Amino acid sequence: MAKKTILKGTYCILIDLKVDQSIEIGKKGEIQFKRGFYVYVGSALNSLGGRIKRHLRPTKKMHWHVDYLLDNPNSKIKEVFFSDDGVKHECELATQIAEGGEEIPGFGCSDCRCRSHLFYFSSQSPATANCLSGFEKLKLRVKTLEDLD
Repeated sequence: MAKKTILKGTYCILIDLKVDQSIEIGKKGEIQFKRGFYVYVGSALNSLGGRIKRHLRPTKKMHWHVDYLLDNPNSKIKEVFFSDDGVKHECELATQIAEGGEEIPGFGCSDCRCRSHLFYFSSQSPATANCLSGFEKLKLRVKTLEDLD
């Protein structure tokens, strides 16, 4: 029997929010979100593939800040980018993406010293470009959903 490979690494989720609205984000409370595109940066050192697939599921237990944003009927995942090099680059990647995006203060970074792991962009093109540029600056090979088994 073949042993299943457990992917480990860092990912970005590109989220399209269709309308301006206030969304309850767990214990953080209500956050006002602008219509546009958001890049969320995360990592998984236990099962990267499982984590990404969990984010893609329409129903799940609310655990991470991003779960509340993704659960909103006006939000839709447009793309997922990841690196499965086995190393957690979450904070470094967030720092790179922050250079071009608007931080959502305290979002997704309760376990580190970063100011945010969620970044706003008014349109999809700069959101995608900043995300891919962040991976490139860190010399990480970018994969997409098509690369997940």
